[in-house]
Amino acid sequence: MRALLSAAVAVLALSGVTVASLPSRPVEAPAQLGQGQPMGAVPPPTQPEDTERAAAITELLRRRADALLVRDEAAFVATLDPQAEPVFLDEQRALFANLGDIPLDSWSYGVRPDDTLDLSTLPAPATDPTAAELWAPAVELRYALRGIDQVPTSRPMGYLFAKRAGAWYLRSDSALTDLGRRSWRGPWDFGPCQVTPTAHGLVLAHRGSQPMVDRLVRELDSSVQAVSQVWGDDWPKRVALFLPDSPTEMRALVGPDFPVESVVAVAIADRVDTAKHTATGQRVVLSPTGSRALSMSSLRVVLRHEITHVAARAATVDGSPMWLLEGFADYVGYRDSGIALAQGAPDLARRVRESGPPTALPEDRDFRTRDRSLDLAYQQAWSLARFVADRFGEPRLVALYRELAGAGPISASDTDDLLRQAIGMDRGGLLREWQAYLRGALR
Repeated sequence: MRALLSAAVAVLALSGVTVASLPSRPVEAPAQLGQGQPMGAVPPPTQPEDTERAAAITELLRRRADALLVRDEAAFVATLDPQAEPVFLDEQRALFANLGDIPLDSWSYGVRPDDTLDLSTLPAPATDPTAAELWAPAVELRYALRGIDQVPTSRPMGYLFAKRAGAWYLRSDSALTDLGRRSWRGPWDFGPCQVTPTAHGLVLAHRGSQPMVDRLVRELDSSVQAVSQVWGDDWPKRVALFLPDSPTEMRALVGPDFPVESVVAVAIADRVDTAKHTATGQRVVLSPTGSRALSMSSLRVVLRHEITHVAARAATVDGSPMWLLEGFADYVGYRDSGIALAQGAPDLARRVRESGPPTALPEDRDFRTRDRSLDLAYQQAWSLARFVADRFGEPRLVALYRELAGAGPISASDTDDLLRQAIGMDRGGLLREWQAYLRGALR
């Protein structure tokens, strides 16, 4: 199988499947505890019994977290409802075992009694007339991978609690799904995990993935260094690569609406604060199938593309031009690869030869399609970044990214102003010079 990478779009020639790396927007993350109300909204008043429940549940979850961290399975199981569904109890024991090799700096939970579900419509299978009470406050898991997360990241958990004989227990983490509250699933929910550390990060995978793990381990540190050569050293330079075993697991990690069947890799983040230049929960998640089909050189380009997004995430405001975000990541990915523009951008080369260069800069909507036009959008974006670097030098390309991507969604006139400051031309001038560059490079 020949894997031809074109602007981080890997075309698996024999299968005819196009897979793309689309890390343009961080996965939507839950609000921080205490910050979940929209502006102007007033939460319902907390009742005394809610305060008592919250204290009891907080203590229960503290014991659960402590048991996980110190690897005390008996204490962990003691927090589970003994009358819960056997399947849930088995899954929880498996979860405890699967977390055994995960390097954790922290693992804790937060409870919000002001965001409690009304359980009157709870489906019959989830109800329990033998319990004294059932309660479903909002719960967030907060955890940090050692050497990766400078601060813990957080994920929502759809926990249902039951009270029996004066004691509270965790009864289920899936019973509230029909009420719109899902539990986030990590790799440890899908099977035993193995973690392979490197100087600049780690690879987290499941058993049976050793050949692919070895490939990723060989490339991770050099990819981090390659990105730093362009972007600089003002980022943590620590990367977590996750290799799921199935599309279902990948979807759990990156979001239920993400087209996981169409990508080879994606960089995600939970929260980004561009004012403080911080990003939490950054991960690079690889396709369980597409990434394994890549040649070593193609995998190298993909990793450097995604790690560029990790490095630049804290300086990137959502809504910035996609041609810049993806073009810059592709520029770093292809840098030093030896792949010529015509080879890496075959669709663009064909278009230039047959009908001339593009008549406009790529628009954001071009990067949301799922047909061959997506390939062309990425190829155009890469060629734009390559043109800027060839014409003005790599430092100017980096400066352009920092200025324009750091501004976020701005007006056309403001975009022109930033372009003039960075490279001395507005969008019209950039288009004309880019067209001339393509005619010379792809004729």
